Amino acid sequence: MSDTLAKSSLAQSNSRREFLLKSAALFGVATMAGADDQLVALPTLNQRVSGREPAFDVLIRNGRVIDGTGSPVVLSDVAIAGDKIVAVGKLEGAAKETIDATGLVVTPGFIDLHTHSDFQFFIDSTADSKIMDGVTLELVGNCGFSFCGPLLGKSREDIDTRIAWYPTNWRPDWTSFASYMDALEKTGKTLNVVTQIGHGTVRKAVLGMETRSPDPGELKRMQSLVAEALDAGARGFSSGLSMTPGIFTMTSEVIALASGAGKRGLTYSTHSRDSGGEGGAGLYAALEEALEVGRRTGAKVQVSHLKCTGSTRGTSAKLLRRIEEAREEGVNVAADQYPYIAASGQMSGNVYPRWAVEGSREKALERARDAELRAKIKAHLTTQVTDIGGFDRLMVASHPVEPKYQGMSIPDVAKDMGCEPAEALVRLFERYDTHLIIFGMAEADVNRIAAHPLVAVASDGNSLKTTGPLSAGNPHPRSYGTYGRFLRLMVRERKLVSLEEAVRKMTSLPAERIGLTRRGRIAPGYFADVAVFNGDAFTDRATFTQPHQYSLGMEHVLVNGKPVVSHGKPNGATPGRLVRLAGE
Repeated sequence: MSDTLAKSSLAQSNSRREFLLKSAALFGVATMAGADDQLVALPTLNQRVSGREPAFDVLIRNGRVIDGTGSPVVLSDVAIAGDKIVAVGKLEGAAKETIDATGLVVTPGFIDLHTHSDFQFFIDSTADSKIMDGVTLELVGNCGFSFCGPLLGKSREDIDTRIAWYPTNWRPDWTSFASYMDALEKTGKTLNVVTQIGHGTVRKAVLGMETRSPDPGELKRMQSLVAEALDAGARGFSSGLSMTPGIFTMTSEVIALASGAGKRGLTYSTHSRDSGGEGGAGLYAALEEALEVGRRTGAKVQVSHLKCTGSTRGTSAKLLRRIEEAREEGVNVAADQYPYIAASGQMSGNVYPRWAVEGSREKALERARDAELRAKIKAHLTTQVTDIGGFDRLMVASHPVEPKYQGMSIPDVAKDMGCEPAEALVRLFERYDTHLIIFGMAEADVNRIAAHPLVAVASDGNSLKTTGPLSAGNPHPRSYGTYGRFLRLMVRERKLVSLEEAVRKMTSLPAERIGLTRRGRIAPGYFADVAVFNGDAFTDRATFTQPHQYSLGMEHVLVNGKPVVSHGKPNGATPGRLVRLAGE
């Protein structure tokens, strides 16, 4: 780790120690410090109860508490009153509900920095794939798509495409981002949600799918839409620069729009322009673009789902080193990652040629009907897919028009269609902008990125369910198993990080990235988002061919002090909230 990172780590350690000492003094808890000046024990607090009412609503007893800061595990109790943690230590007192956590790990609920659950809770408020994986808060509006707002002009096309994945009659009945926030606040949710405003959604609302830069009036309108969303409580601005309409955008436009987030001390999260490119040129140029946005706006830069694909496989050490250097240069940059070698996304933003989708889907279909252009499209697809290892590294995730192909590899789809794989891809695209699973990464890069202290764990998935409309399709297993997989694979099997460090990467680190001041830790005064699990057995079960399977070993999950998972099963409760402010 660089000197700057080491100093930052020491400062955080001292800050944690000061915070815990103040908390201990407030609640009358004696403390002990280890040789390295870290708090390693929180001994007895005698909570005396007067009157008939129990002192606590929930008391978690005898757990192996990992507070989320990276500090060592302690054997302790955790007391909850209302929606807050009120005491941590060896506690005496009555509670309305007691959870015996003997032999179990107690941590803050996991914070998923990168999801697309913008509208899933409107379809089913009890969507529970994430809470069964220990997640208690999701950041939505990623990759430049805030699907539910503003719904103006052509921006409605994206939400219509996504809703088509699921058999539902639900449709949004609002147009503004603020109205979306109000609706999301009122609807039931199993977990907490934080929103972002998406560049692509804003651009389509003003420019549609035009490939030009906005004129001054249009840019001002786009800035106004971003400001309206941030004022309504969105906690960041996101971009998706490898997908339409982001691919049509100059860096200056992104800077002009991200400045709204920077002025408010918020986050700019980016699905950067490229994760491959011959010789790594595209990957590193895209990273430099993201860093420049941070320099020019002052926004925190969050590089979404950091990865090296295709010909850039094997360059992750260089990629991480550049991020460290940028921090030393003063750019507040970090990243997140899902622990899989496969990505997932719509064909138009991943393998289909960018020139072929310019303008609109109608124009893209016209080009596909032209014999000469169709041949060029197929040649591009062959080259693009060869870079990641061949057509057998592509799988259909969602195709509501041809559901029989969901879960099939492209060679198998081609065999069924009686054509070559490149032709099969074009035919799939003609019927629907197919959602693919793309096996384009190398395990060595995934491991190296997973171990880095600046990289949070994030799913890039959705809150789904094993029954009902949200069980449709063959989604990437990350929607069910990201966190169980990380603890199984990176902690227990590969031993790349300690359990305490893994929990930090799932809790206080993501909380800091989006500026949440009272979530992501087990400490008095923090919201009672808590996960209780078997540290030796918590694991993913979801696979690429059978993704709709809950993780195992998550025994209890509380959201704002209310149980949503009890004794290993979801209970249907929906105490989740829309979080608009840092301290909510």
